[in-house]
Amino acid sequence: MFPELAHDDVFRLETRRLWLRWPQAADAPALGELAGDWDVARMTANLPHPYRREDADHFIGRSREDNARGSALLFALTLKSLARQTIGVIGIEPSDFGPKLGYWLGRPYWGCGLASEAAAAVVDAFFLVTPRDELGATVLEENAASRGVLENLGFVEAAREAESASLRLALRRRDWRARGGGLQPGCGSVTALT
Repeated sequence: MFPELAHDDVFRLETRRLWLRWPQAADAPALGELAGDWDVARMTANLPHPYRREDADHFIGRSREDNARGSALLFALTLKSLARQTIGVIGIEPSDFGPKLGYWLGRPYWGCGLASEAAAAVVDAFFLVTPRDELGATVLEENAASRGVLENLGFVEAAREAESASLRLALRRRDWRARGGGLQPGCGSVTALT
Protein backbone atom coordinates (compact mmCIF):
# COMPACT_ATOMS: atom_id res chain seq x y z
CA MET A 1 0.00 0.00 0.00
CA PHE A 2 2.79 2.44 0.90
CA PRO A 3 5.77 3.21 -1.36
CA GLU A 4 9.33 2.21 -0.58
CA LEU A 5 9.99 5.72 0.73
CA ALA A 6 8.11 4.81 3.93
CA HIS A 7 9.64 1.31 4.40
CA ASP A 8 12.55 2.49 6.55
CA ASP A 9 12.43 3.56 10.18
CA VAL A 10 14.08 6.88 9.39
CA PHE A 11 10.81 7.93 7.73
CA ARG A 12 8.88 10.32 9.93
CA LEU A 13 6.43 13.19 9.72
CA GLU A 14 6.71 16.53 11.46
CA THR A 15 3.95 18.91 12.46
CA ARG A 16 4.14 22.13 14.44
CA ARG A 17 4.11 20.35 17.83
CA LEU A 18 4.70 16.69 17.02
CA TRP A 19 7.05 14.14 15.57
CA LEU A 20 5.35 11.08 14.10
CA ARG A 21 7.90 8.29 13.88
CA TRP A 22 8.05 4.52 13.79
CA PRO A 23 7.41 2.97 17.21
CA GLN A 24 10.57 1.88 19.04
CA ALA A 25 11.20 -0.58 21.86
CA ALA A 26 11.83 2.35 24.20
CA ASP A 27 8.20 3.47 23.69
CA ALA A 28 6.76 0.37 25.37
CA PRO A 29 6.60 1.70 28.96
CA ALA A 30 4.83 4.93 27.94
CA LEU A 31 2.47 3.16 25.53
CA GLY A 32 1.66 0.54 28.15
CA GLU A 33 0.87 3.14 30.78
CA LEU A 34 -1.20 5.42 28.52
CA ALA A 35 -3.12 2.63 26.74
CA GLY A 36 -3.68 0.90 30.08
CA ASP A 37 -5.97 3.75 31.15
CA TRP A 38 -9.57 2.52 30.97
CA ASP A 39 -10.75 5.93 29.70
CA VAL A 40 -8.43 5.56 26.69
CA ALA A 41 -9.20 1.88 26.01
CA ARG A 42 -12.98 2.29 26.21
CA MET A 43 -12.93 4.92 23.45
CA THR A 44 -11.27 2.55 20.98
CA ALA A 45 -12.42 -0.60 19.30
CA ASN A 46 -9.01 -2.29 19.26
CA LEU A 47 -7.15 -1.67 22.53
CA PRO A 48 -7.42 -4.56 24.95
CA HIS A 49 -8.00 -3.78 28.60
CA PRO A 50 -6.01 -4.24 30.64
CA TYR A 51 -3.20 -3.22 28.28
CA ARG A 52 0.08 -4.69 29.44
CA ARG A 53 3.72 -4.11 28.61
CA GLU A 54 3.60 -7.30 26.50
CA ASP A 55 0.78 -5.76 24.44
CA ALA A 56 2.93 -2.69 23.80
CA ASP A 57 5.92 -4.86 22.85
CA HIS A 58 3.74 -6.88 20.45
CA PHE A 59 2.29 -3.71 18.91
CA ILE A 60 5.77 -2.24 18.38
CA GLY A 61 7.12 -5.40 16.76
CA ARG A 62 4.09 -5.85 14.50
CA SER A 63 4.11 -2.16 13.54
CA ARG A 64 7.75 -2.23 12.53
CA GLU A 65 7.20 -5.39 10.44
CA ASP A 66 4.09 -3.99 8.72
CA ASN A 67 5.79 -0.65 8.08
CA ALA A 68 8.86 -2.37 6.60
CA ARG A 69 6.62 -4.38 4.23
CA GLY A 70 4.65 -1.28 3.25
CA SER A 71 1.36 -2.88 4.28
CA ALA A 72 0.76 -0.25 6.98
CA LEU A 73 2.16 3.03 8.22
CA LEU A 74 2.02 3.21 12.01
CA PHE A 75 3.57 5.97 14.08
CA ALA A 76 4.30 6.76 17.70
CA LEU A 77 3.19 10.32 18.46
CA THR A 78 5.83 12.31 20.29
CA LEU A 79 5.80 15.84 21.61
CA LYS A 80 8.65 18.02 20.45
CA SER A 81 8.45 20.17 23.58
CA LEU A 82 8.85 17.36 26.13
CA ALA A 83 12.00 15.58 24.99
CA ARG A 84 9.96 13.80 22.34
CA GLN A 85 7.76 12.13 24.92
CA THR A 86 5.51 9.39 23.48
CA ILE A 87 1.85 10.35 23.89
CA GLY A 88 -0.08 7.97 21.64
CA VAL A 89 -0.31 6.16 18.33
CA ILE A 90 -1.63 6.95 14.86
CA GLY A 91 -1.51 5.15 11.56
CA ILE A 92 -3.13 3.55 8.57
CA GLU A 93 -3.64 -0.19 8.27
CA PRO A 94 -5.52 -2.45 5.86
CA SER A 95 -9.07 -3.45 6.77
CA ASP A 96 -11.97 -5.31 5.19
CA PHE A 97 -13.12 -2.05 3.57
CA GLY A 98 -9.71 -0.73 2.50
CA PRO A 99 -7.07 1.44 4.18
CA LYS A 100 -8.20 2.63 7.61
CA LEU A 101 -6.96 5.48 9.78
CA GLY A 102 -6.79 4.81 13.50
CA TYR A 103 -5.36 6.65 16.47
CA TRP A 104 -5.44 7.12 20.21
CA LEU A 105 -3.91 9.63 22.61
CA GLY A 106 -3.10 9.30 26.27
CA ARG A 107 -5.69 11.05 28.44
CA PRO A 108 -3.32 13.81 29.67
CA TYR A 109 -3.09 15.01 26.04
CA TRP A 110 -6.80 15.16 25.24
CA GLY A 111 -8.41 18.47 24.33
CA CYS A 112 -5.25 20.13 23.01
CA GLY A 113 -5.83 19.64 19.27
CA LEU A 114 -3.01 17.11 19.03
CA ALA A 115 -5.19 14.36 17.51
CA SER A 116 -6.40 16.79 14.83
CA GLU A 117 -2.84 17.90 14.09
CA ALA A 118 -1.54 14.34 13.79
CA ALA A 119 -4.54 13.07 11.81
CA ALA A 120 -4.25 15.91 9.29
CA ALA A 121 -0.59 15.04 8.74
CA VAL A 122 -1.23 11.33 8.28
CA VAL A 123 -4.19 11.89 5.95
CA ASP A 124 -2.11 14.28 3.85
CA ALA A 125 0.77 11.79 3.72
CA PHE A 126 -1.61 8.99 2.69
CA PHE A 127 -3.05 10.92 -0.25
CA LEU A 128 0.32 12.37 -1.25
CA VAL A 129 2.26 9.09 -1.36
CA THR A 130 -0.37 6.54 -2.43
CA PRO A 131 -2.67 6.43 -5.46
CA ARG A 132 -5.64 5.30 -3.33
CA ASP A 133 -8.93 7.15 -3.82
CA GLU A 134 -10.42 6.60 -0.37
CA LEU A 135 -9.37 6.38 3.25
CA GLY A 136 -11.66 4.93 5.90
CA ALA A 137 -11.94 5.22 9.66
CA THR A 138 -14.07 3.63 12.34
CA VAL A 139 -15.23 5.44 15.46
CA LEU A 140 -17.38 4.36 18.37
CA GLU A 141 -20.66 6.27 18.31
CA GLU A 142 -20.09 7.55 21.85
CA ASN A 143 -16.66 9.00 20.95
CA ALA A 144 -17.80 12.45 19.83
CA ALA A 145 -14.32 13.95 20.10
CA SER A 146 -12.78 11.46 17.69
CA ARG A 147 -15.70 11.75 15.31
CA GLY A 148 -15.25 15.53 15.36
CA VAL A 149 -11.57 15.16 14.44
CA LEU A 150 -12.50 13.01 11.45
CA GLU A 151 -15.40 15.17 10.30
CA ASN A 152 -13.24 18.30 10.48
CA LEU A 153 -10.89 16.57 8.04
CA GLY A 154 -13.78 15.88 5.65
CA PHE A 155 -14.66 12.30 6.59
CA VAL A 156 -18.34 11.48 6.14
CA GLU A 157 -20.43 8.62 7.46
CA ALA A 158 -20.30 5.58 5.18
CA ALA A 159 -22.01 2.90 7.31
CA ARG A 160 -23.21 2.01 10.80
CA GLU A 161 -21.92 -1.19 12.33
CA ALA A 162 -24.72 -2.32 14.63
CA GLU A 163 -22.82 -5.16 16.29
CA SER A 164 -20.09 -2.89 17.62
CA ALA A 165 -21.97 0.42 18.05
CA SER A 166 -19.48 2.06 15.73
CA LEU A 167 -19.59 4.22 12.64
CA ARG A 168 -17.54 3.73 9.54
CA LEU A 169 -16.46 6.97 7.92
CA ALA A 170 -14.69 7.66 4.63
CA LEU A 171 -12.74 10.44 2.98
CA ARG A 172 -12.42 10.45 -0.79
CA ARG A 173 -9.37 11.91 -2.52
CA ARG A 174 -11.48 14.44 -4.44
CA ASP A 175 -13.01 15.72 -1.18
CA TRP A 176 -9.58 15.89 0.47
CA ARG A 177 -8.29 17.85 -2.53
CA ALA A 178 -11.34 20.17 -2.49
CA ARG A 179 -10.58 21.02 1.15
CA GLY A 180 -7.11 22.22 0.18
CA GLY A 181 -5.35 18.92 0.66
CA GLY A 182 -6.12 18.96 4.35
CA LEU A 183 -3.19 21.20 5.22
CA GLN A 184 -3.95 23.72 7.95
CA PRO A 185 -1.37 26.50 8.16
CA GLY A 186 0.51 26.20 11.43
CA CYS A 187 -1.41 23.13 12.56
CA GLY A 188 -1.33 19.97 10.48
CA SER A 189 1.20 21.03 7.88
CA VAL A 190 3.41 18.07 7.31
CA THR A 191 7.01 17.63 6.33
CA ALA A 192 8.19 14.15 5.46
CA LEU A 193 11.73 13.57 6.59
CA THR A 194 13.81 10.65 5.45
